Amino acid sequence: MRLRAYEAAGALPYLTNAGYRTIDLTGAGMFTVLLREYGDDPWATLDFLVAGLRGNELRSGLRTLSCVGFAPTPQVIMDLWVQTLVKHGATSFWLYDCLYDMDLMKHMVQVVNDAGGQPVPAIMYGLTDVHDDAYFADRAAQMASWNGVESVYLEDAAGVLKPERARTLLPAVREATGTTPLELHCHNTTNLAQHNYIVGVESGFSRLHTASRPMANGPSLPSTEAMVAIIEHMGHTHGLDTSTFGPVAEHFEQVARDAGRATGVPAEYDPRMYDHQLPGGMTGTLINQLERHGMGHRFPEVLEAIPQVRVDLGSPIMATPFSQFVGVQTVLNIVTGDPYSMVSDEVIHYVLGHYGPVPAPVAPNVLDKILSSPRAEQLKNWERPDPTLAEIRSKFAPGISDEELLIRFMMSDEEVDAMLAKGPLRVDRRRSTNNIVESVIDLLDDPGTSKSFSVSTPHFSVSTSRSAR
Repeated sequence: MRLRAYEAAGALPYLTNAGYRTIDLTGAGMFTVLLREYGDDPWATLDFLVAGLRGNELRSGLRTLSCVGFAPTPQVIMDLWVQTLVKHGATSFWLYDCLYDMDLMKHMVQVVNDAGGQPVPAIMYGLTDVHDDAYFADRAAQMASWNGVESVYLEDAAGVLKPERARTLLPAVREATGTTPLELHCHNTTNLAQHNYIVGVESGFSRLHTASRPMANGPSLPSTEAMVAIIEHMGHTHGLDTSTFGPVAEHFEQVARDAGRATGVPAEYDPRMYDHQLPGGMTGTLINQLERHGMGHRFPEVLEAIPQVRVDLGSPIMATPFSQFVGVQTVLNIVTGDPYSMVSDEVIHYVLGHYGPVPAPVAPNVLDKILSSPRAEQLKNWERPDPTLAEIRSKFAPGISDEELLIRFMMSDEEVDAMLAKGPLRVDRRRSTNNIVESVIDLLDDPGTSKSFSVSTPHFSVSTSRSAR
């Protein structure tokens, strides 16, 4: 989500011709991070990436109930978000709802179809007493039957799928979906994802989600490099140009060094993952938030308490936003010393069914405690906001584009104004790095540039020229 346009630029020529079935490109979370943390124009970033990846199917992720934060988003904004992304070239959408509100998911499939996009509904895996193989297979069968659904994908966001469960789950999903192509997306949090991918291929899944090695493994996905070797060893073929792997990996390794970011490494096996089931990305965020409040040392205590809170709240699948609800509630229980005496609005909405059907009954004593609060009384008759697009537009300056309306709806006017005042988007990495030596090498290596180059300051000067060949 922190990948800026100029950081992606060097990889685009290799990715565009590599032969991928789909390139996962963006989402509302990436828009928020780019604008809020860097002041980058997310629409300009998207346009730059799309232009560099022409000819590829480009995908965006989307929760069925929300594209802005955790609160339910008005349907007209959801519709406009999909329509505008399609207009900019992100035409494929993986759609997920961890509470499996199937009517809502079917509706969003239709929204994507009507906008000219390709819907890919998701089976979100979780390790609970509620969600057995039959549960997941039944939902997958429904998804495969919907008009316009070309493929269905299964995701293990927390990385808690084990190969022995995969050997029963994945064939059940394959049988339930007939001939619909199936995709598999397993985070490598426990270093078992590649083993699940092997089971998936053996079970009839034909599309695997991977990442370039510097961005792979740990909380990310298995590496493309490793999975291609495994697929070939299994006797299968693929359509990828493997000569592109090295340049892409080298590029992102350099980007990581420039930005001071870590690259992906295989995770050590940690059996506690199967208890707390925290998605990898949220784990780092939770640690950072605890440290910010002087509570970093209590992270093990939080991990130990999460499993009971998850069961208390009806065993939701641990993926956004419900993993956040469980994690934050656990922290509140620990801080107050009186479990569920302090509860977020989001958890109240959740137990009231405003996010969709709760998987299992909330623990009766917990439900009573939550619903007895004055805030729960205020929210019990809440309904999802349903303004018209004209009503929403009336709150902003007249005549602004759909693109500007969407980002102003997502974020504050101050943040958007600062982004607009910043000027053109940076797309050239050489003008965005402090690595002068690398910049000079890049310039001289470009046959379209000048034959000589010089730099001077009050303290030194450097001159160089290209030799005749």
